[in-house]
Amino acid sequence: MNKPNYVQEYQAIVDVLNKYNEGCKQAKSSIMKPAFSEQATIFGVDADTKLVGGPIQELFDAIDNPPFRPSPEARGAIVRIDIVGTAASARIDTNDVSGFCFTDFFNLLKVEGQWTVVSKIYHTHVAP
Repeated sequence: MNKPNYVQEYQAIVDVLNKYNEGCKQAKSSIMKPAFSEQATIFGVDADTKLVGGPIQELFDAIDNPPFRPSPEARGAIVRIDIVGTAASARIDTNDVSGFCFTDFFNLLKVEGQWTVVSKIYHTHVAP
């Protein structure tokens, strides 16, 4: 039986999530896009408590257009990563992305030796 190397897996997931964080900070989907599977999805709840989202391209389109803008002051913290074999989940809390604060939950799979985000759900916090 092979001994799992969770430190290596953890760091590989951090590298993937940092692409997302940097893409948010620079308001460039081209930076975050490699972190996501082409089949990935994004969902959240809008101000009217309605489910919104769909294909991950919706995230990329949003990041590349107003109100999103480069936010060098943005801070994202990877709060948690849970790994079991080829499946993982993660939470990122982000402040000051174009004036927004988010909590994001990611599901990742290790596909052909690479970690990739297959789904993202989020909560937008009320601005202070």
